[in-house]
Amino acid sequence: MRAIGSPDRATRLAQVRTFARCQVWSGYRSDAQVRADVYEAALAEEGDAGRAAALTDELVADARDELAAACVGWTSPDSFGRLQQAIAQLRANGVVVLEAIDDHWTASATLERLASAGLVPAGIAYFTLPDVWHAVEHGMLEINVWHADTANTAPGDALLDLVLQTLRDNDIAAVFDEGRIEATLAWERTPDDDAG
Repeated sequence: MRAIGSPDRATRLAQVRTFARCQVWSGYRSDAQVRADVYEAALAEEGDAGRAAALTDELVADARDELAAACVGWTSPDSFGRLQQAIAQLRANGVVVLEAIDDHWTASATLERLASAGLVPAGIAYFTLPDVWHAVEHGMLEINVWHADTANTAPGDALLDLVLQTLRDNDIAAVFDEGRIEATLAWERTPDDDAG
């Protein structure tokens, strides 16, 4: 029994379809991980292992077909390629960049590990896997930027200016809003792109 006001079946299936698309298009997880995550979501909806497996096959295949068709119209470098160029430039300037991590605890642990080794980076920039899914769905990637002591950046910080300018230099519009960078980025990542 569903709670009053909960989404109907069609809406829930659309949500699972969107989840599958985000997983496939993100490009950060292996095929096995994508299938396992989509299967878990499908099983929660279907309640039967066989039907969930069939739904998973359908949704993952549809997302891959949609991605393959979309890639044909993308320019080179695609937006993911431009993002990777920006990330490489930031790393060359001493900024640690973490892609598609689980949460901010991973960023914090990375800084602690570097500090214990006597290393102090210029700062750290990171985004989570759900941030990538948001970019797939809405064309905007949220990027957090911290100083090496985990302090947030603020307007006027040289570190923040460096990250914003590096993104802009790679044709990625970016603004700082409510403590994070919002990068306008239609998620264009072909299946053979490598996050490096």
